[in-house]
Amino acid sequence: MLPKRCRNLTVILLCAAPLAGCAVGPDFERPEAPGVLNYTPDPALTATSSAPVPGGAVQHVLRGRDIPGEWWQVFRSEALNRLITEALKANPDLQAAQATLRQAQENAAAGRGALFPTVTASGSGTREKPSTATTGVRTPAYSLFNASVDVSYDLDVFGGTRRNIEALQAAADYQRFQLEASYLSLTANVVTAAIQVASFRAQIAATEDIIKAQRGQLEILRQRFALGGVSQADVASQEATVAQTEATLPPLQKQLAQQRNQLAIYLGRFPSQIDGDTFQLDQFALPHDLPLSLPSQLVQQRPDIRSAEAQLHQASANVGVAVANMLPQFSLSASYGSGALSFANLFSPGTIAWSLASSLVQTIFDGGTKLHQKRAAEAGFDAAAAQYRSTVLSAFQDVANSLHAVQYDADTLRAQLAAELAAQRSLAIARDQYQAGATTYATVLTAQAAYAQARISRIQAQAARFSDTAALFQALGGGWWNRTDVAAGTAPQR
Repeated sequence: MLPKRCRNLTVILLCAAPLAGCAVGPDFERPEAPGVLNYTPDPALTATSSAPVPGGAVQHVLRGRDIPGEWWQVFRSEALNRLITEALKANPDLQAAQATLRQAQENAAAGRGALFPTVTASGSGTREKPSTATTGVRTPAYSLFNASVDVSYDLDVFGGTRRNIEALQAAADYQRFQLEASYLSLTANVVTAAIQVASFRAQIAATEDIIKAQRGQLEILRQRFALGGVSQADVASQEATVAQTEATLPPLQKQLAQQRNQLAIYLGRFPSQIDGDTFQLDQFALPHDLPLSLPSQLVQQRPDIRSAEAQLHQASANVGVAVANMLPQFSLSASYGSGALSFANLFSPGTIAWSLASSLVQTIFDGGTKLHQKRAAEAGFDAAAAQYRSTVLSAFQDVANSLHAVQYDADTLRAQLAAELAAQRSLAIARDQYQAGATTYATVLTAQAAYAQARISRIQAQAARFSDTAALFQALGGGWWNRTDVAAGTAPQR
């Protein structure tokens, strides 16, 4: 066995080594929240305009209100809730993000193992017959058995190992928030896809109604032409109008099919497996209250900002690793074992062998390699800091864009509804005047085209209001911190 003095010395060094010295390099500090108080130059928006159609309700912007974890439930659509539940279980991109997070967490756990000694055990048994030509004497064959326990430990005197662990943990944090970003993106995409499906269905239904009305008008003109009441030019003009309206139907059907295919992919299905989605715009409820997080909270809520912050933390830790690599490296090693000519005599008196060693290594000249590696790490930190600022700016832009969309698309819907009603009245008047002989059929054709376009535009404006609401929730971070499966330590501080 090791002498008592040596054993005590080894224990003292191994226990004290993690406490020795300090971790070189910068200590990471979270960037301060931006000092701005508003997202837009004019923060006066508190309520939107309204229109008496589904999706046209007034919405109130509530500053400082928190966001629910399952924010998509504000649309009060059970069909939408079921699709999102399915997507969260089956989407392969989300599953890939979950696996990548587990990988990063295991790498961080593996890195923490460097703080502890490495203990290995070995044993061997050999049968040898030395050559007489080399030994000069005739030596009989013999057996040799060895068994030993080896301990090695790299002393983290300057904190290089701890900085490396810090970097690995920051990489795990990055993947943690990348997962949240994937979660948020997936749920927002499913909501938007469902809204677009409903929008295209409504546009197709409206176009089919318009085509039906135009065909009815065409039959009337043909009958009147047969009786000599209208000219062939009027019939031909209406035929062209019907054909033009019919030509707008296949592109809408194509867009609906493509949107349904995309929805299938979000759900982890093949396009041929999507069915049963009967979304209609009037099945969605437009929430009357819209939460608006304070600007100081946004940097803690947005997953992309938290990911950029984790990258900045990792870059900071990498600077410490590079600095530590330039300083002396200390290590301890010890071995305790036995060697005997027979297995039964292992660890018997006289067969024990042990060793205790320490080493110090300092690079004297390496052509500036470690110096330039440190400078590269510092440049990486500067790049990560700039990228963090860019991410924050983009996040504030997203919120500002969403607020403007909520405000102006509400105004657009109100105006489009008014335009549709006016176009409908204009068409009715034009038809009455034409039948009375007070106007030409060209006036009727113009009114038909205006009404068709106004109706489609109103439907698009309806869908935009629902999409704007989803975009605002996404821009504010999606409320992931209020989900029950989120660790409390990662949630924003309130």
